[in-house]
Amino acid sequence: MRDSVDFSAIHKICKLMVLLCFLHISVVFVYYVKSFDVGHAFIHKEPTFTRRNLTARPLPAGANAVSTAEGLATTNHERNQVISSDKQLPVAASQQTIELGKCPETSPLLVGPLQVEFKTPVSLEQVMEDNAGVRPGGRYTPKDCVALQKVAVIIPFRNRDEHLKFWLHYLHPILRRQQLDYGIYVINQGGTQTFNRAKLLNVGYMEALKDYDYGCFVFSDVDIIPMDDRNTYKCFDQPRHLSVSMDKFGFKLPYRQYFGGVSAMSKEQFTKINGLPNSYWGWGGEDDDIYNRLAMKGMTISRASGTVGKCRMIRHNRDKKNEPNPQRFNRLAHTRDTMAKDGINSLTYTVVGKEQRPLYTYITVEVGAP
Repeated sequence: MRDSVDFSAIHKICKLMVLLCFLHISVVFVYYVKSFDVGHAFIHKEPTFTRRNLTARPLPAGANAVSTAEGLATTNHERNQVISSDKQLPVAASQQTIELGKCPETSPLLVGPLQVEFKTPVSLEQVMEDNAGVRPGGRYTPKDCVALQKVAVIIPFRNRDEHLKFWLHYLHPILRRQQLDYGIYVINQGGTQTFNRAKLLNVGYMEALKDYDYGCFVFSDVDIIPMDDRNTYKCFDQPRHLSVSMDKFGFKLPYRQYFGGVSAMSKEQFTKINGLPNSYWGWGGEDDDIYNRLAMKGMTISRASGTVGKCRMIRHNRDKKNEPNPQRFNRLAHTRDTMAKDGINSLTYTVVGKEQRPLYTYITVEVGAP
């Protein structure tokens, strides 16, 4: 006999299942509708950028920090929100200021002993091409570091054009490798009066300071070339004699007090001795007078070694109007009496012309007569 079927229970189960299906559909519908709002919000939601995100990626060429940081933001309002969220956004590499450090005490560019010869002619055009970094007026500043000294190199001059070419050919590369902030001043004595080397050097000192705040002054004859770039053309705690051992003297110092050829003094040292004497007309005596002045002010001469301080001199005949000064020995005997009134404080001259030539500043002056 078959059991009777309870249709009442089945009916209740079916109603419950229908109710559960309806509830499930309702929940799915609600989430489906909300998904539109979520997507809409996602489209307009601004991305969050951190400082790490910004610095980790280099900016593309031509882009600025704001345009890169704003990402998906498309309105002015949104751009303002991005900017206000981080006011310290990094700038493009092209806009950054690179701070250079000081040049080392000893330049890493030095090569040491040099081959110096005067047989091969030199053209100024070639010297200009070889020293493209030199600015008009003979000015140069290191590109990779801040020079420790600002140096004016002063050359007393008259009728030595060929010698000047050799000097520029050798010295510009040397001074550049020495990482100096320097300028070259050629002080030409106009007229036909007797040559006055020391007075021209005083003029160079005064004129150079009109151009730049030099703190060191190198006084160099135009015919002396260093044979080692470790012989740095800069100033030291004591006045510096640079042409230590010349071929002219068999690569030896002629006498202990010798201060001729090439020397260097700081502005403080120079002013302490009232500059150089103006009263030495003709050849000789002025360098020994300078030595006397320094000694009387308690200073001593510093020098490189005889090896590093080697120099070559361009051979030449003595210039006209530069004959030996017959009064030099008498004047040397009275340096103590004359140095306070004969020097930079009594200097008079007239500038005839000043040109900033490609490799040097050329100043022609009238300095009077004996």
